[in-house]
Amino acid sequence: MVTRILTLLKKDILLELRQKHTFYGILLYIASTIFVLYLSMPDSPEANVWNSLFWVIQLFVCVNTVAKSFLQESRGRMLYFYSIASPVEFIIAKLVFNIILMALMSLVSLMLFFTFLANPVNDSLRFMGIVILGGTSISLVFTLMSAIAAKAQQNAALIAILGFPVILPILLLLMRLSKSAFAEIFRDGALLQLSGLIILMDVLVVALAIILFPFLWKE
Repeated sequence: MVTRILTLLKKDILLELRQKHTFYGILLYIASTIFVLYLSMPDSPEANVWNSLFWVIQLFVCVNTVAKSFLQESRGRMLYFYSIASPVEFIIAKLVFNIILMALMSLVSLMLFFTFLANPVNDSLRFMGIVILGGTSISLVFTLMSAIAAKAQQNAALIAILGFPVILPILLLLMRLSKSAFAEIFRDGALLQLSGLIILMDVLVVALAIILFPFLWKE
């Protein structure tokens, strides 16, 4: 099972490397969006505004990055995967690939934010860890939504319709948790509770993906 998951993961990575225009297109989207923010703000934004802008940008970056996970798979290719792998192996490989891709995009976004919009973060390492955790959470949700949308006549609009109500609580938790990197004081145990809630929601999304995807797979 692990071997097949790694093979499927390798396949996605090789496809991404071959279709470099897609990867560079996402990087251009990130850079241009942040540069427009830089031009529209004569002064560096305060910490709360900076934090909010960062996570909103992350949300839309994830939609553009992860949405194509299943929408780019043709029916013939899906039939081939159906014959060589189980649905659980396939969805786990997709989840892992999108986590890696979104973590990379999140770090690129963070570096560009530091470059163009200054760095109000007091603890950069902590914020970087929260960014990776947040990128993982957002990518998990939209990978599942992409799988559902792909079975509805390739309707990409369903990703936003289904995904945003689910992602809002996670996004609010991430904004709250990331304030700890801006030297905001939290009561004892609050950071652990917030982190635990986000991780628990990630586990639930993964469990839902493993349970629901075999039914989508049969379609």
